[in-house]
Amino acid sequence: MENRYIKTITLKDSYYTKEFEKKKKDITKIRGIREETVAKFFKDRSCEVLVMFKDTGAEILITPDSDADDIKKYLGKKFL
Repeated sequence: MENRYIKTITLKDSYYTKEFEKKKKDITKIRGIREETVAKFFKDRSCEVLVMFKDTGAEILITPDSDADDIKKYLGKKFL
């Protein structure tokens, strides 16, 4: 999929980001994204979310085709 958002889960909270590549300078920028925006695109089936656990380093890729229990567990009810 073209759109990939990253949900980072820390011990105290979680936040969403997206990486953008700057063509002129050939660098990657990271920008914070609101949860409502990610949920909108996820429901439209036009993105996937990479869940990263900051303390353990584990990663889980959640797509719109993933199990509903996994979506609810890692992303929340807004994404169903």
